[in-house]
Amino acid sequence: MKDQPRDEMREYHGRGLLKGKKALITGGDSGIGRATAIAFAKEGADVAIAYLEEGDDAARTVDLIEREGRRCVRYAGDLGDAAHCRDVVERAHSELGALSIIVNNVGTQQPADDLTDITPEQWRRTFAVNIDSFFHVTRAALPRLASGSCIINTASINGLRGNRHLIDYSATKGAVLAFTYAMAQSLVDRGIRVNCVAPGPVWTPLIPATFDEETVADFGEQAPYGRAADPDEIAPSYVFFASTTMSSYYSGETLAPIGGETLPG
Repeated sequence: MKDQPRDEMREYHGRGLLKGKKALITGGDSGIGRATAIAFAKEGADVAIAYLEEGDDAARTVDLIEREGRRCVRYAGDLGDAAHCRDVVERAHSELGALSIIVNNVGTQQPADDLTDITPEQWRRTFAVNIDSFFHVTRAALPRLASGSCIINTASINGLRGNRHLIDYSATKGAVLAFTYAMAQSLVDRGIRVNCVAPGPVWTPLIPATFDEETVADFGEQAPYGRAADPDEIAPSYVFFASTTMSSYYSGETLAPIGGETLPG
């Protein structure tokens, strides 16, 4: 990437909000996932990250977490595969000794100008990674989550209003929102909070990897702030939802850091 995203939380100072917690973050090697993992570590949590194959990125994330005196374990593999999702949860629980925070964050996108440009294979792949993995990870984690635990899902502004160039992606992010609301209702009696972060444009490695040069050049300029966010600006939303000190009365809610845009409702 020409301009590297700010995703190492260098200016963030923890207050022990997550002391003793154990977190699993999918898509935790870079971007929002990395920033969130480091923020959690700075707040006192040990972290497991799951990611596809970006080994150097994952190694950097592990190093930054360990510099904070926290433990980090990492698992490479395809989270679009149900068996791998289950394996990640089992290993994270075993190696960290517990799980109390689940962050379903992994995602993929492939722009298309028309629905007919989206192949059935692309449609299925987008759903497998962006929403099916959330189901499989959450389902595997539930027996291991005690009262006071939380689940945080990553949606998108595109799930709230759609995007003509990201039809399948938008559909999955809309599903993430509905999944969040339904699971919050389902788990309230167990004392497990379920919330969602739905960012606007965020400058991550996914952007230059999936968009053309023209789109990348002015990415995020449509936001009232006139720019895309950096992951460091989004990660505190996850800390808020992960901390019972900050959000004990929140479940079934969506935080939408979208750069000054106002949404109805």
